[in-house]
Amino acid sequence: MFNKVFKLILCFAILGFSIQQFIGNNTGNGIALIFLSLTFLLLYFKNEILILAFLRMRKQDFQGTEKWLLKIKNPESALIKKQVGYYNYLFGIVYSQRNLTTAEKYFKKAISYGLNMNQDLAMAKLSLAGILMQKRRKREATLLLNEAKKLDKHGLMTQQIKLMQAQMRKI
Repeated sequence: MFNKVFKLILCFAILGFSIQQFIGNNTGNGIALIFLSLTFLLLYFKNEILILAFLRMRKQDFQGTEKWLLKIKNPESALIKKQVGYYNYLFGIVYSQRNLTTAEKYFKKAISYGLNMNQDLAMAKLSLAGILMQKRRKREATLLLNEAKKLDKHGLMTQQIKLMQAQMRKI
């Protein structure tokens, strides 16, 4: 909705007004304004449109997810680097249901921009390995599977990785 620079300016302006309220012995207003400024700071690091897109994704509503993602016009300038990674990650998941070539492009972009959590990065690499395996690019798929196995420290995707390795042996 708002540009990332505008969010920071608004955060610091509200924080300054909060300090003014503390100086004027309006402690309650100052505390409330600090929480309001922290809200804008949170929205700087976690984009509100991406949050709504993730909520749509939880409901398996891929068209709704795509609709929310298309509201971001220029993601490289509107989002910070990790958010651009999640933007491309979500588009990769949406397009993996329809077109594998565009999904591959989005997953590669998401991996290059980076993701905050190792599980998300492992999932992106696992999905990309599945797409490459369907395109008969076995060498690249095995490299991505090994990287996904290293990133999956909690063992959440071990069964999927083993299943994909078993399918790869058949190719």
